[in-house]
Amino acid sequence: MHDPTASRVRRGRAGLISRADQASDALGLFAEASTRLRALVPFDASVWRATDPFTGLMTAPVRVENLSEGGSATYWDNEWLAENVNLFSDLARAAAPAAALRESTGDMPERSPLYRSYLRPRGLADELRAVLRAGGRPWGHISLFREEGRPSFNASEIALVSSLSLPLARRLRSFARPAPGPDTTTPSGPGLLLFDSVGELISVNGDARRHLDTLPPGPSSPTAFGIALPAWMHGMAVGARAAADGGAEVRVRDCAGRWLVCQASCMRGADGSFGHTALVIEPATPAQVSLLAAEACGLSGRELEITLAVARGLTSDEIAQALFISVHTVRDHIKAIFKKVGVSRRGELIASLFADQHRPPAGDAMHRTTAP
Repeated sequence: MHDPTASRVRRGRAGLISRADQASDALGLFAEASTRLRALVPFDASVWRATDPFTGLMTAPVRVENLSEGGSATYWDNEWLAENVNLFSDLARAAAPAAALRESTGDMPERSPLYRSYLRPRGLADELRAVLRAGGRPWGHISLFREEGRPSFNASEIALVSSLSLPLARRLRSFARPAPGPDTTTPSGPGLLLFDSVGELISVNGDARRHLDTLPPGPSSPTAFGIALPAWMHGMAVGARAAADGGAEVRVRDCAGRWLVCQASCMRGADGSFGHTALVIEPATPAQVSLLAAEACGLSGRELEITLAVARGLTSDEIAQALFISVHTVRDHIKAIFKKVGVSRRGELIASLFADQHRPPAGDAMHRTTAP
């Protein structure tokens, strides 16, 4: 028997994916997907986040709908420091990358510190969250919220959101291709921000201010230094305190499409207690950018190995010997790599993924002198 509801959902899902595939950037994708998803899975508020594909930590850009400023610190304190259900780090590895709070707690959300400290004070009753993952990497997070008095997210709604994880992640991943050419626009020095033991910013240098000025807009909180601190930076400071080794790392794109790397490290006192947290933000190295470019193309682990071998100038025979596979297999992999990257020759492959990031700076960024 024909099920009109199921047909509507299938058409709606297909339309959502189609429109998302036409988005020109991550924020556009988030806006389009949110509008169309709300018609299929009603929600009252939402947060759509890009994430670092290597660490799973939130980065920029972030789209927030119908949530007031403030509260981000509480949300991420619960993610990192409390015993909670449906952690993003767990969903990134789970069979299904989406889950809802009330379903996961047997409709007893009071068991969750997140519900007690974040949802309930804001009049929210349930959260459906998902990790957007592709190629085994997390490329984004979704948080959908329903207010008190609304029904909980049900199993079919959770399954629908879960089914969107891969197609949305693939499109989000496609935006990770680095901007061509060397970066001559961002400050060359490392920016340094220092946080106290409770996560308050207590010191910042000039390069950090200039790096912050290049970042896309998103959720942030004011500071005594007259700068707005992105929510993901607070998440990093919290994550550094929570990590066993006291560190966290995130990659983020600036408004010009250049990749920056942020590293946070929590220092300890002589007695082992947590002290200040230092966060360093600086341009990504050519090697880091090249790795991101390969991930953005969806290369598998083996394909990345072969791509790096090609970049080193190894022949197909030499690659086969090094990896203990046949030359025929190497050639098949190279064909697949060419297709994913959109090139037809080895030289084009190297130029697309590596050369732009290794070219020397031009113009005023190049200092020339005559030696005696």
